[in-house]
Amino acid sequence: MKQINFKILMSLMLLAVCFGACKDKEYAIPTASDKLQNDLIKRSLGPNIVGGTIEFAYAAAILPEKGKISSMTVEASIAGATGTYLDNRFFNTNSSGADVGTAVGDPSVTNGKTTTVTYTGNFSASTLRYYYKIPEEARGKSISFTFTAKSSNGETISYQSGPHEIRNMDMALDLVAKDGTDFYLSIADMKLYDANFAAANPDKIDLVYLYRAPTNVTYLHSLVAPTADPIYLPTFTMPTGLKNRTKIVKAFTVRDQQLSRIQYGVFVDDVDLRSKDFTDAPDFAINMKVESGVWVQTADGKYNAYIYVNSVTNTASVKEMKLSIKRLAIR
Repeated sequence: MKQINFKILMSLMLLAVCFGACKDKEYAIPTASDKLQNDLIKRSLGPNIVGGTIEFAYAAAILPEKGKISSMTVEASIAGATGTYLDNRFFNTNSSGADVGTAVGDPSVTNGKTTTVTYTGNFSASTLRYYYKIPEEARGKSISFTFTAKSSNGETISYQSGPHEIRNMDMALDLVAKDGTDFYLSIADMKLYDANFAAANPDKIDLVYLYRAPTNVTYLHSLVAPTADPIYLPTFTMPTGLKNRTKIVKAFTVRDQQLSRIQYGVFVDDVDLRSKDFTDAPDFAINMKVESGVWVQTADGKYNAYIYVNSVTNTASVKEMKLSIKRLAIR
């Protein structure tokens, strides 16, 4: 009986110690720094491609009794292309879920590598969005950014971002292939051409877009190389001189976000295009579906590409396919 009481007593003591040790400390609101503060997030996702945009959100704040924000500046290690700017507004979300902008000063001024917004309003905190348009000069290089905020009391604070690698690939969005008109595709140019151009420039044509609905065969929207067997080019006469044997590999689940601009977190990168195996690849891809695509290698081996199908139309009067392309020169 004594042994039992001793065990009970020890259990109660341990329980009391546990409660004491596990008791939450009383919460206290953190003391705000009296210095100028800043922070940064990169909003854009995926590979950085020449002609594309890298987007950041840069925030700075100071206690109102200490001063106000007087300017924000971004300096890039390589000057951005036309279209580079620092938005002069910060945004709040209204009851409808829409972003509503409030201007802090005049539109930004870009001078070489540096973009600045000078504040004219009385703001002690704000977040501005920076859009860097990637120039040709940055291809295959890395870029870094220095974000700087200044306050009216003379304080300055900076935030470094990078290096951010710029890819060697190129991208073209929303090319519309139209059966019977603009349906000759050049990977080198990343453009669609009509029959007159194809006949005059046969070496440029890598693929032919056709829509057919033959009996007992599912053909529909298709991409076919000029060298394909005539059975894959029904009721079609290839112009004289077109002879590129383009290699094609179908892909059903590569829904690249930059090409599709929908929710998928998939990105085709330089390494994917460079390392794709085209051994024994055919020269045709029939019955293409929306949100599918094809890997392509040109006949001269100069380019590898990924072609994504954004949409198709096959009404009584219109047969077309909207395509987006990533392309890499591999030699």
